[in-house]
Amino acid sequence: MEKPLIKPKQGIILISEPSLRDFYFRQSVILLAEHNEEGTFGVIINKPIEARINDIIKDFPDKDMPVYLGGPVKTDSIFFIHTCRDIGFSLPIMKGLYWGGDIEVVRSLLENDVLTEKQIRFFVGYSGWHPNQLDREIREKSWVLSHTTASEVINKNPETLWSDHLRSMGKDYAIWANFPTDPSFN
Repeated sequence: MEKPLIKPKQGIILISEPSLRDFYFRQSVILLAEHNEEGTFGVIINKPIEARINDIIKDFPDKDMPVYLGGPVKTDSIFFIHTCRDIGFSLPIMKGLYWGGDIEVVRSLLENDVLTEKQIRFFVGYSGWHPNQLDREIREKSWVLSHTTASEVINKNPETLWSDHLRSMGKDYAIWANFPTDPSFN
């Protein structure tokens, strides 16, 4: 029996096909924060960069919190997802996971050690698609769609997230999990 087709929507993850060579999207996992007739946006959740949040935002609490490459759009801006429903102006993505909110509340929660790395992730830039663009890329087999949980998004090791999700999807995708980042090194 064939698995039911997963449609792109808020809270679904996109897993890049192994031969996708784009700098941003090679072996990436993207959490969709919105998908509607106006387009789609989300963040790459498995690509930490060599920076900490207090290196990027002046006068931010001195916490050793990583920053992730969210995508190629608005790379001069910081975005965040979190599990704290009490941060004002947050938008729900899925059960227990929220997009954005009041950065001053985040600052205060971090200063008071109420919010930890296990509850929030920061991103430089985001990933976006014009109306119907993502649907076309899915038809072209650039992406595989999968379900996820807030815990997987926030707590999974980003270094193995791409391959772990592929392995969990069964033998048809497990072979992709061993695909080298750069096939020319194989």
